[in-house]
Amino acid sequence: MSAIQHAERSPLRIFLKTIVARAYPRVVAANRHKSWLFLDMALPMVGALAMVLVYQGLHAPRQYLGFVVMGGAMLAFWQNVLWTMGAQFSWDRGNGTLELMAVSPTSFEAVLLGMAGGAMIMTTVRAAFIILIGSLVFNVTYTAGGLLPAIGVFLLTLGALYGMGMLLASLFLFYSREAWHLGDALQEPVNFLSGLYFPVKALGIPAGTETLLVAAQVPIFALLAGVALRYLESRARKDGKLVTRWE
Repeated sequence: MSAIQHAERSPLRIFLKTIVARAYPRVVAANRHKSWLFLDMALPMVGALAMVLVYQGLHAPRQYLGFVVMGGAMLAFWQNVLWTMGAQFSWDRGNGTLELMAVSPTSFEAVLLGMAGGAMIMTTVRAAFIILIGSLVFNVTYTAGGLLPAIGVFLLTLGALYGMGMLLASLFLFYSREAWHLGDALQEPVNFLSGLYFPVKALGIPAGTETLLVAAQVPIFALLAGVALRYLESRARKDGKLVTRWE
């Protein structure tokens, strides 16, 4: 085998090419369906703006409005993880493409990362739209002093979120409709803990401790996701139950 052929078949190259290949359709689809663009940006604004109006009615400190706007923007990434990654394999099983992924020379992690990465562009647009409109309408201002720490915590949170999304992908596939109910049940607790309803610091946990907890979740979720996906691949190849309900 020549060096060029070996490079073409190297695991890392296949992994990266799979991510790009799975991300591309999501990016293209976002530009083809303008109605989706409007709905993805407008509908998440409803909940965030409702809470802003509640705080204004209660005469809460103005910094609370900023917490609500930022919390609503960050929830867009949770929705991306829950439905773009968590439910994706269940949908792929329904349209007949999941078994093709199982026998391909790539990994499920690369497939999920590609799907999530492509959808993240749309998610970032949604989050930016919520912050922009919410800030302009309610005259919310921000300080640049804590910008770098906030970015660092945000990136850690994304790492933990997408690791959990990979884990949820296996759970959704194992339990089918029951997992959909789980996703719906998780929505309000996530809203509650995200800062949408009140500042997260009201929970009484120091920011440093919260950051360490989030950082610890990154390898934990990555490990659990890897175990779950390897089990998924094993069952798919050994028992032939990829397109049937798991027992």
